[in-house]
Amino acid sequence: MKSFVKKISVLALILLFVSGMKAAAQKPSQAKYVVLITVDGFRPEFYLDSCYGMFTVRELMKKGIAVKGLNPVFPSVTYPDHTTMISGVTPAKHGIVYNTPFEPEGETGKWYWDYNLIKVPTIWTAMHDAGKTTACVSWPVTYNAPIDYRVAEYWDYKNPSNALSAMEEACNPKTLFKEIQDNATGRLTTPDISAENGELISDENIARISSYIIRRYKPNFIAIHLPCTDHYEHEYGREAYMVHAAVTGADRSIKSILESIHRANIQDSTLVVVLGDHGFEDIYRSFNPNYLLKQNGLITDIKKGEWKAQFHSQGGSTFLHLKDANDKKTVKKVMNILGSLPDSVKQYFAIVDKEKLNDVGADPSVELALTGLKGTTFGTTTKELFTNFDRTKGTHGFYPDHHQIQTGLVAYGPGLKSGLLIDEMNMTDVAPLIVHLSGITLSNMDGKLHLELLK
Repeated sequence: MKSFVKKISVLALILLFVSGMKAAAQKPSQAKYVVLITVDGFRPEFYLDSCYGMFTVRELMKKGIAVKGLNPVFPSVTYPDHTTMISGVTPAKHGIVYNTPFEPEGETGKWYWDYNLIKVPTIWTAMHDAGKTTACVSWPVTYNAPIDYRVAEYWDYKNPSNALSAMEEACNPKTLFKEIQDNATGRLTTPDISAENGELISDENIARISSYIIRRYKPNFIAIHLPCTDHYEHEYGREAYMVHAAVTGADRSIKSILESIHRANIQDSTLVVVLGDHGFEDIYRSFNPNYLLKQNGLITDIKKGEWKAQFHSQGGSTFLHLKDANDKKTVKKVMNILGSLPDSVKQYFAIVDKEKLNDVGADPSVELALTGLKGTTFGTTTKELFTNFDRTKGTHGFYPDHHQIQTGLVAYGPGLKSGLLIDEMNMTDVAPLIVHLSGITLSNMDGKLHLELLK
């Protein structure tokens, strides 16, 4: 009898051991380091179609996971999407509802630069709560952010030639700006940090700065923003030479960053996520709905505050703002104005009503918006209804219900499957993936964790 009990006990111990081994095997590996890289204007075809020079990103895709289409927020513009990436919630919750704030007396050139405008916790704060270090290079909405090594995206809108001083002002610690010039880039000039004149040096310098910070400080989380591709898609549309050149340049910048991860000897414990903030569409004209408001007496003189309603443009979309937030009569009048237009005009836009705005978590203070159709963007002038362009340009900002405005995502590292391509994710799903794989805690996210991506 004792022998039988002993055998049962040994068997139970073996079963417990095997069960524990299985549980350990099922628990995903944890990434000690996270490198988050955005290519502004990143489109899925850049890595799904071999006609684009993204050899490094395609190699990452083979080793990790990729998405055929990542749905942006609305408006599908840079600052709201970048804030959703690092918070996991929609603009209605995090507060960065546009690139540029609505200014009742006319636009001055201000952007949503200041991190203090974000209303929710972010990956930055979650990393610090977990005792980890953070960094950013050219990342939107990080001016004044609680980031250990910070090179924020920021410029002096009143004096664009003062770009270097503005960049230095946005750095933390203050000595970092000199340090990166001494060790990463050499002495910088304004063109070295601008995407202008057919140059790609801005992405190159951002990669050099990022690579230096990774090698020198090994932050547990670094977020990097490469803007050149977006700039040239705006200038020339989706398929111009400079767009292809910028895509290839961004891929080389990503390769430089990956090289720094290897030089820091942290490659086996680093999660790398490469994604975009929005897709892009070719545009041929600007529709200016404020012209209609002026013609119908809703705008008299914006500078003097004489208006009842005006539209705030965000590229491929525009949002109706009221002087009196409770003025339902004016909203109804605007709807009637839009509804009475001939089909030859209505073919170029669609109305986004309050229900649709709520569905995607857009600016909760507005009652309606417009999204462009057939290559149409939006302007704010009151002088003409349409402005036709003399060449093809590009923009984004459209309502996220079609493929062209989708962006892409490729990720590789601990805890992820390899060689997996899935159909679709939402921008709100990015933060849950990073949070899970890095072992930090960030509550109240809107997005979901895609378990099919995990080992």
